[in-house]
Amino acid sequence: MAFPLIWLGAAAVGAAIVAEEREKQKTIAMKRMLGQANSEHRLGQSAELAPSLWKTGGKMVAPEPGGIVCCFVFGVIEHTGIWIGDNTLVELHGSGLVRAVSVQRFLAGRTGSRIYQACDHQHQALIGEKVLERAKQSIFNYRDYDLFDNNCHRFVWQCLSGEDRALSSFSKLNNQIGSYFSQAVYWDELDL
Repeated sequence: MAFPLIWLGAAAVGAAIVAEEREKQKTIAMKRMLGQANSEHRLGQSAELAPSLWKTGGKMVAPEPGGIVCCFVFGVIEHTGIWIGDNTLVELHGSGLVRAVSVQRFLAGRTGSRIYQACDHQHQALIGEKVLERAKQSIFNYRDYDLFDNNCHRFVWQCLSGEDRALSSFSKLNNQIGSYFSQAVYWDELDL
C-alpha cells in the first residue's frame, strides 16, 4: 500500500521541480528581452551564464568572425573556441595543437550536436577588439595542454583579452567574459 504513495509523492516533487525550472527560464527570457540582466551580473551567480538547450526566445544567431563559441562534451563540461568564418573555428586541441577546424571536426568525438556563441541580451555576438587577429596568429602553435591549467578556456581568454591566465572551468571563463564586457553573457545556438 505504501509503494503507490511513494510513487505519487515522487511524481509530485518532480512536477514541482519542472514547474520551478520553467518559471526560472521565463524570468531569464523576460530579463533578457528588457536588458535587465546586465545590472545583475555577478561572478558565478547569474543563471544566464550557461549554455542552454532551452532557446531563449527561440532565436538562433549567425556565427560572427571573432565570436566565442562552445559545445557540450558528454553533458558535463564544455569545449570552447573562436569562430573565424567560412565554417571554421580555432581551438586548442587536447594534443596541445592550436588548429583551425570545421564545425564537424569541432563537434567530432563530443556528445553535443550544437554550437553556441556568447551574445548580449539582444542576440549580438560579444567580440573583443583583437580576438580574431590573436586567434588566427595562434594557429599551428603548440601549448603544453593541461585539462585544468592550460586548456581551451585559457586559450579563448588569451585570444579575447591578451592575458595568459589559468581558467580551470567553463564557469570561470564565463565570469571573465561577463566582467570583460560588463554585462550578462547569453549563449545562443548558432544557425549553421
